[in-house]
Amino acid sequence: QVQLVESGGGLVQPGGSLRLSCSATGIIGRINAMSWYRQAPGKQRELVARIFEYGSTDYADSVKGRFTISRDYAENTVYLQMNSLKLEDTAVYYCRADVYLTRSTNYWGQGTQVTVST
Repeated sequence: QVQLVESGGGLVQPGGSLRLSCSATGIIGRINAMSWYRQAPGKQRELVARIFEYGSTDYADSVKGRFTISRDYAENTVYLQMNSLKLEDTAVYYCRADVYLTRSTNYWGQGTQVTVST
């Protein structure tokens, strides 16, 4: 059974930092990419950052220069280092794994809350 478990969310003041982790277990197949998405109240879920199989990365414009995605391939774990956090970064952050075996399947974590507040 595939499980993605996120951790590291919490409450932080503007300008602060947090590091999110997502550990994927039970994966059978090739992980083409691992991503972080977020969803703020009343808004659609949006892509924050993505790291592909061979290490290339992709970021939303709103987080470029502040967030860094990285991956431990041996442990099937992806991280999101978030610096210079802003009020508008407040959201539930979700991890996603794009896996290919005989077809492509996306797996999601349960989400972790990040709140940026004074």
